[in-house]
Amino acid sequence: MRVHTGEKLFTCTQCGKSFTQKYHLDVHIRVHTGEKPFTCTQCGKSFTHKYHLDVHIRVHTGEKPFTCTQCGKSFTHKYHLDVHIRVHTGEKPFTCTQCGKSFTQKYHLDVHTRVHTGEKPFTCTQCGKSFTCKYHLDVHTRVHTGEKPFTCDQCGKIFAYSSTLKVHMNIHTQEKLYSCDQCDKTFLRASELKQHMNVHLKEKPHACHLCGKSFTLLQHLKEHQKIHTGVREYMCFECEKTFISACHLKQHQRIHTGEKPYKCSHCNKRFSVSANLKTHERIHTGEKPYQCSHCNKRFSQSGTLKTHERIHTGEKPYHCTECGKRFNQSSSLHSHTKNYHST
Repeated sequence: MRVHTGEKLFTCTQCGKSFTQKYHLDVHIRVHTGEKPFTCTQCGKSFTHKYHLDVHIRVHTGEKPFTCTQCGKSFTHKYHLDVHIRVHTGEKPFTCTQCGKSFTQKYHLDVHTRVHTGEKPFTCTQCGKSFTCKYHLDVHTRVHTGEKPFTCDQCGKIFAYSSTLKVHMNIHTQEKLYSCDQCDKTFLRASELKQHMNVHLKEKPHACHLCGKSFTLLQHLKEHQKIHTGVREYMCFECEKTFISACHLKQHQRIHTGEKPYKCSHCNKRFSVSANLKTHERIHTGEKPYQCSHCNKRFSQSGTLKTHERIHTGEKPYHCTECGKRFNQSSSLHSHTKNYHST
């Protein structure tokens, strides 16, 4: 009858919460006492509820009694099946009151809400960087620990992120899934294709508000701004040199390890940086993707194009601190200083 009347006779003396049945109160009290009377005989893990133990045991037995009628995928827990079914139905019952975006799980909504509140409750104890969810913190921590839990079963190479391993596997399958419709060049990643398109479009939509320098990618702008702020949060444990990005640290560490993971498919020459491999391979292919907007002359490297274009613009960014003479190339300034001002 208490279900209908709403009467709750059994009250917790610790927190005041009330229950309709004594059994529910007894189970609740374990929250305060820490008691976990149900123990797994396989691994020794303990639980407050027998039901939770029963579900856990399926980890050892491999039992997945809840099966999706749409695709046949099975689950150990009915709740996981209920959430999975939303993939097929498209149901997203959890909606953000700020922007109207919807989610299949409440946890995803909770994490998303932090975009609006600015809350980042998970902080790295190594560098102080904060994150909106614990998973992102766990992944970030690998920058400091060097942990690489994902291994390629083809060549044994290890990776810090599953997504990086997935892309790496395309090297073995020779799959390049993303093609440029301007020059038919193909890429392993969609992000690489997007970045490449800026060669044709010459768009640099991200500008530094401190010096005006523009970038094709937001990430490159963020890394550039650290030059102004002086933030260098990534440190090499071998020599204690610091860097503005994890990528720069990784490249630097190859000086100590001697690793050269990028091999030319034409002559087997190896490189420690992928960009150097790409530049080198143009010697074999004859590719010159960088075109001068003034005279249509083409170049294999963006830096060479930039230097060439100063012939048309008259720009001379390098000046001698001794006599004030200006040059369009740093090498010309170096030669001038050596010939006229060296003691």
